[in-house]
Amino acid sequence: MTHPADVLAQVACDLDAVLSDDTLAGLSDTDRVRVLQAAGAVLRRVEAVVVETLGSTNPVDLAHGAGCRSAQELVQRALLVDGAGAGRVVKAAGLVRRESSLVSGEWLPARWPAVRDALLDGVIGVAGVVAATGPVERIHDRIGAEERLAADAFLADTARGRHDEDDAGDLEDEDDESTGVSGEPARGPGVLPEDLGRVAQQIAVVLDPDGPELDDQYALQRRGLTIGRLHQGLHRITGHLLPDAAAQLQAVLDAMLNPKVDGPPHPTGVRFTPSPGEDGNTANGAGAESGDAVPLDPWNSDPRAVVDSRTHAQRRHDAFAAAVGIAARHQDMPSLGGAAPTLVVTVDATDLAGNTGRARLPGSDATIPTTAAAHTACSGVIQRVVVDQGRIVGITVTDRVFTVHQRRAIIARDTECLIPGCHVPAAWCEIHHVTEHARGGPTSTDNGVPLCWWHHRSLPTSGWEIRMNNGVPQVRGPAWWDPTRRWHTPTHSAPPLARSA
Repeated sequence: MTHPADVLAQVACDLDAVLSDDTLAGLSDTDRVRVLQAAGAVLRRVEAVVVETLGSTNPVDLAHGAGCRSAQELVQRALLVDGAGAGRVVKAAGLVRRESSLVSGEWLPARWPAVRDALLDGVIGVAGVVAATGPVERIHDRIGAEERLAADAFLADTARGRHDEDDAGDLEDEDDESTGVSGEPARGPGVLPEDLGRVAQQIAVVLDPDGPELDDQYALQRRGLTIGRLHQGLHRITGHLLPDAAAQLQAVLDAMLNPKVDGPPHPTGVRFTPSPGEDGNTANGAGAESGDAVPLDPWNSDPRAVVDSRTHAQRRHDAFAAAVGIAARHQDMPSLGGAAPTLVVTVDATDLAGNTGRARLPGSDATIPTTAAAHTACSGVIQRVVVDQGRIVGITVTDRVFTVHQRRAIIARDTECLIPGCHVPAAWCEIHHVTEHARGGPTSTDNGVPLCWWHHRSLPTSGWEIRMNNGVPQVRGPAWWDPTRRWHTPTHSAPPLARSA
């Protein structure tokens, strides 16, 4: 009898032949799909070999005999996989492991015999075993062996595609089963591990109706949030949110990332919307007399969608950062030291004057660019402390923060982020001092404009410039966006009958 290791070595040689001479590079798309399906069948059977090798012996003794402290370490070293992958293999082996009878020496049935058979037949892999058994294993102490074996049979048949939605009780009919091209019984479409997990969860709910209450208690015990240490300029956030908290956060992020679809209510106020004139290049303002025409501003649109190059994950981060800032300013936020929660940023006076160096954040090893510290104070939740050789020489005061009445007026005037192409509602924006307060800029509606968190933070380096023209905000974009480098008045901020050229 050929040794199993020699058989696997021959399989490896055959795979080497497949990988040689650019055989795969010349395949058609149809042939590539066939190769992927065949590779999946091989992969599942290789996983079955690994699991059965561990499951047919004592894995702890096997690992110790090989000089490894655990079965997981043995799998890692033998298969050259990561710890998580090795852990799943060891877990699957424990679920389908068979013990031998102390009396007769015969092999006893596995804990999940039908799932084991599906694994050995190449129907499912390690991920399928873990997903199918996990939900039922979590309630193992509240169900009997018969119920577990019934779930085992049902899940294995589901993996094989034998269940019909109209008659789930008739699990097998060997006489009517068609035959595939290889001579084996034809199977239904493969089932993904995630789908097996959902079916197993439904079975667990049926077998243990009190499970959700226990899950709630489990969730309450596991809830938590951790902010990790600084690593390469970033803090990693990990933890578990309760479903209602996660839904609330998701709703906030959706509202900020999709302001046009079920977003936060737009503030009331006059908004000028141009309509095409007779020549297609002019618009009549609301309330304008007949014949009064205003040239359309082509720079208040972003047809190429090049203004915002952030990934979706980066957008979620920025929306989360803005939401935290809004929460800190909210009147319902508990006070800290007699005031709203305030982040104090310490910056050196020389660095601030030259826009160089770094600013320090309390409670963190992180630093931020001085240019960022110069602008973040506009939001009113960050206080800047200026030091010179250790001595405090400047500190932001409350009169530099826009009042709620000023915010409402600015929101009514501008309605959304001032940068063309960005449609984050002004109610969700931070109010930016066009002329920096430290340079004599007043905290007034004639010096404040709404900017979303991203555009506010990146303003010093993004190439966008903002100025006020008789109390009306104007924007000049970077050269790649507008080669003429003209000042433009956003359509939602301009008065009806006066546009800036």
